[in-house]
Amino acid sequence: MNLNLMLMGSKYRKLILVSFISATFSLVPYFGNAQDQHNTNEQDTHAAVISDSGSHDSSSHSQSADATFDPGLFIIDHVKDSHEWHLWTKADGNHVSVPLPIILYSKESGLQAFFSSKLAHGHHHKGFYLEDGKIWEELANHEIVSPLDFSITKNVAGMLVAALIMLILFIRMGSIYRKKELSVPSGLNGFLEPMILFIRDDIAIPNIGEEKYAKFMPYLLTVFFFILINNIMGLIPSVIPFGANVMGNIAVTFVLSFITFIITQFNGTKTYWKHIVATPGVPFWLAPVMIPVEIIGLFSKPFALMIRLFANITAGHIIILSLISLIFIFKSIFIAPVSIAFVLFMDCIEILVAFLQAYVFTLLSALFIGLAAKEHHH
Repeated sequence: MNLNLMLMGSKYRKLILVSFISATFSLVPYFGNAQDQHNTNEQDTHAAVISDSGSHDSSSHSQSADATFDPGLFIIDHVKDSHEWHLWTKADGNHVSVPLPIILYSKESGLQAFFSSKLAHGHHHKGFYLEDGKIWEELANHEIVSPLDFSITKNVAGMLVAALIMLILFIRMGSIYRKKELSVPSGLNGFLEPMILFIRDDIAIPNIGEEKYAKFMPYLLTVFFFILINNIMGLIPSVIPFGANVMGNIAVTFVLSFITFIITQFNGTKTYWKHIVATPGVPFWLAPVMIPVEIIGLFSKPFALMIRLFANITAGHIIILSLISLIFIFKSIFIAPVSIAFVLFMDCIEILVAFLQAYVFTLLSALFIGLAAKEHHH
């Protein structure tokens, strides 16, 4: 067997082994949080929420003393956004969390900034309180309003960390290339350069064209690595700065798709717009049908981008958490090995999905931009 092929095979075996070990250790916080919630439900130690009259009502998440493990609550707690970075729950019911900054603007009290620990366990702070993941304000006349919320939530913090990682990676990579000419890339450059060349040679140039592709490369590279880094970080649960389900938030995928939509429309050529308002080769009497269809097509493309990324990332998290929940639902040692095996398999699949969804979003963005920016010759 060729020596190069043997070495390549050895590299892939090491990569698979490392991925498997990483996937195994990434499950530890999942099981810890699931067991913590199971114990908490049995002991009925959830915090009470203070009502308007001053009495203590049971939290919507509270369980009775004989309640069983709630897989729905366990899954939703992991995939939804939050104003704090929850790590685990102690046996006595107390939560170990890292508070995040809350920034609010209210017409009555103006700009307010404090940490989310002020609102933990149903507490009120300066008239503000947290209920079902949303911050409300009780005014002096007892009217309940929703202030403008500019808080640094878990997903926002995850995106900021991903942006910081990108800055560090690419500033360092750029400085290496400015200092010396590398004949063979190694280390960080050896990992990033093939990915950058792949996006340029196999995504940007074929879909946009050699004349115009360079103009859109900064956006395509940014969106690819932004999605990829957030997806990878989301596979490592709970530990800061990991565990944020950024691409599982439809607001994030909406903004990314909207940016692609704006770039596409602002770079559309005359030929592109002519195909929308007056499709060549189509009889004039079909214009009342074709024009609305083409206009709907303008919005259906970014809509598909938004839903595809959101649904795939969310589905992966839900499947993994559902498999883990089976252990606590059946309460059987015989279920645990089967559940763990499937979870490890799904975790490895999710690593592939993290790369695949970044690639698909970038590819379709380049395709839509290319369809609009290219000059069509008939």
